Amino acid sequence: MREKAIYVLGVLAGIVLLLNMYNIFLVLPDEINQGAIYRIIFYHVPAAIIGMVLFFVALVASIGFLVFKDFRWDALAVASTEVGVVLAIVNLVTGSIWGRNQWGIWWAWDARITFQFICVLLYIGYLVVRPAFAEATQRATIAAVISIFAFADIPIVWFSIRWWRTQHPGPVLETGGLPTDWLLALLYNSIAFLLLGAALTLVRLRSEEVQREVESMRRLAHAL
Repeated sequence: MREKAIYVLGVLAGIVLLLNMYNIFLVLPDEINQGAIYRIIFYHVPAAIIGMVLFFVALVASIGFLVFKDFRWDALAVASTEVGVVLAIVNLVTGSIWGRNQWGIWWAWDARITFQFICVLLYIGYLVVRPAFAEATQRATIAAVISIFAFADIPIVWFSIRWWRTQHPGPVLETGGLPTDWLLALLYNSIAFLLLGAALTLVRLRSEEVQREVESMRRLAHAL
C-alpha cells in the first residue's frame, strides 16, 4: 500500500512539475525589471514553504514520541526532517542564484537569509547528533528535544522581513503584489513540491523502519 502511495505521489508530482514548467518557461513572459531570472521564484518559494511544512511535521512527530514513546513517531520525525533539509537547501541555493543576478553578490547577511541558514544548520545538527547515541530511546528522546528547539527558528524566518529592515524582498505573497498567473504557477509548484516531499518522506520512513528492524535483530543476536 505504501509503495503504491509513493508511486502515485511521485508520478503526480512529476506531471504537475512538467506541465507547470512548460507554463513557467514557455508561456509566462520575462519580468520587465528582472528579465528571465524571476522564474526562479517558482522554485525558491515552494521549496521554502514545503520545507517549513515538513519541519512542522517533524515537530509534531517529535512531541508525539515524547508523549507516547512510540518509535514510529521518531521515524516520521527523522524522515520529514531529512526531506525538509533538502528543500531548505534548495531554497538557499536558488535564492543565492537570484541574488547574484539582482544584487551582484552571492550572499548577503540579511535577516531572513541568515535565519534560514541557521535553520538549516540546526536541522543538520539534528541529523548529525542522532548517530552519536547507540541506545534507541535515548537517541530518539534527544533528537526530539533538538527538533523542538530547532523549530523555534521557523517563526523568526517567517516574520523576519516584518520585524527588521531586510534586503530580502517584502511579503508580496500576503500583500497581493504578484500577478494572478504568477500566483497560479506558485500554487501548482507548491502542490508538486508537497506531493514530492510526501513521496520522499514515505521512502525515507520505510528506510528508517528497516534500519530499526535490523538494529532490533542485532540486539537480539547479541543477547543470544
